Amino acid sequence: MTARTPAEQALACSYTTGDGKVRFDVTEFSVAHLLDRSVTLTYWLTVERQGLQEEHWKFTLPWGDKSFLDVLTSPSPDPERLQQLVHIVRALLEEWWDTKGHRRKSARMGRQRL
Repeated sequence: MTARTPAEQALACSYTTGDGKVRFDVTEFSVAHLLDRSVTLTYWLTVERQGLQEEHWKFTLPWGDKSFLDVLTSPSPDPERLQQLVHIVRALLEEWWDTKGHRRKSARMGRQRL
């Protein structure tokens, strides 16, 4: 297996939302590079919320924005752009989490695991 890029390492980190209510524990993470230069980010998550039972999910994020391709593949990406990428992906992950119950497009991005 090849070593992960700095972007892959940063995207694979677990984190807690800014309000502290939800923790996304990343148990696995993969990046699939497609022929059209887009990528698919796949997360295997344990989602923890205080007072509730943890949930296990597989979340798949198709990423067609090629403007960050250099950040994803670089052995030393610009730190500011790397932080932007991580912020955008986490925002999309949180949006999925918040809308998966009532937005069909979001629901298709995740599968609950037992």
